[in-house]
Amino acid sequence: MASKTVEAVLFPGIDVRVERVCVSADVLVVEAVSTARPGRCPDCRKQARRKHNTYQRALDERPLGSRRVIVQLRVRRYFRDRKSCSRKTFVEQVPGLSERHRRSSTGLTGWLRSIAIELGGRPAARLCRRLRLVAGRTRLLRLLTAPTVPDRAPRVLGVDEFAFRKGCTYGTVLVHVEARRVVDVLPDRTSETFAAWLTGHPGAGIICRDRASAYTKAVKEAAPHALEVADRWHLLQNLSAAVEKTCHQHRDCLRKRAEEERVTEVPEPPPMLLPPAELPRTQIIERTRHRYEDIHRLLEKRWTISAIARRLNLDRKTVRRFRDTDLDELLASARERRPNGVLEPFKAYLNVRFTEAQGQVSGIQLFLDIQARGYCGSRQVVRKHLAALRAGTAEPVRADIPSPRKITSWIMRPRETLTDSQDERLLQVRLACPDITRPATSLGRSPTWSATSADSCCWSGSGRPSRTRRNP
Repeated sequence: MASKTVEAVLFPGIDVRVERVCVSADVLVVEAVSTARPGRCPDCRKQARRKHNTYQRALDERPLGSRRVIVQLRVRRYFRDRKSCSRKTFVEQVPGLSERHRRSSTGLTGWLRSIAIELGGRPAARLCRRLRLVAGRTRLLRLLTAPTVPDRAPRVLGVDEFAFRKGCTYGTVLVHVEARRVVDVLPDRTSETFAAWLTGHPGAGIICRDRASAYTKAVKEAAPHALEVADRWHLLQNLSAAVEKTCHQHRDCLRKRAEEERVTEVPEPPPMLLPPAELPRTQIIERTRHRYEDIHRLLEKRWTISAIARRLNLDRKTVRRFRDTDLDELLASARERRPNGVLEPFKAYLNVRFTEAQGQVSGIQLFLDIQARGYCGSRQVVRKHLAALRAGTAEPVRADIPSPRKITSWIMRPRETLTDSQDERLLQVRLACPDITRPATSLGRSPTWSATSADSCCWSGSGRPSRTRRNP
């Protein structure tokens, strides 16, 4: 009765008989014997009649509680009497428990395969050690098998690049858009490789892609009748970039309105003659200036964007941005990315006190004053700001206006997902600048605006979108 209970727990529905169970602190060893009918030859699939001998296999099974389970399974070897079969003997396999050339049970192999699919190599190996499963990353990766590639391409085919190693090696992933599953993975992102795949797998009616010119070249060569469309992610990304650029170009409108509405605690004193203000020599500003000089020096030598990117170890988009943007705008952007810090709300007060005293002011007294007003930073920060005021390198007190990226996120998100404060600040931004109001109003008419992957944006021969569609 105890034997049947163990079999029902460990091997439900499997034709084995448990003969002995050895329990220790960490390991549970189960000795079992196969009771299944004579097996079939793996080559000719004929059932065996004569037994050759028996031997014992050691299989790792799924852990039971905190104990590792090892199955000592005794199986039979059979003769293969059929003359047309090349095999002389073969070993039986217990369905649901053992497989050829496996030292783990079928159930444990399924566990390991699922872990490898979700986590990959090294993370899966670390989890297996926590679960008391003996499996290294190489073994886990060998359990992953590539899906069968169909002979014909799906009707709606998605194509995009991905990085095997970012900045070094890239590949191409092909997706069945309607079924939402991966069809194939190509070793690179060249037009020749993609064109060869389209030639060998015809049937694509709609190809959903980004703006990469290599893919459109392959489509024109191998599938000229296919309709090229922009996928939803890239379409929204391009729209978001356009809105952010608009917000960045009109920050002066927001700053002007914020300056008009700001009310200082003390009246504005007469201006003090200070040295001309200069940009602070911070690391990010110096790096931006040197990078701009290096890129334009190479451009004057007629270097290509790709060659400059390889020489300076930059992305081509970064090189193109430094080529097309003025240095003042780049420096202003780098300056705005500096953190405000805990002193920012008190800079207006410090500047007024410094100007009233004509620079003859005690740093300790100012520190105590702003500390009483809620300042929780260090005294050294106040000293550095006063030294910058005396040297004329202090930054002017900037109005509290949201960044272009934050405004873009408010505009692109559905209106009902914004908090009351975010909605109020977006309203102030729209009142301050009509050019920002225009995209906010056009997108705000449909808060849940979206586009399907296949019907997002059709491409014309010039490489630009010819029309866009919205869901009704």
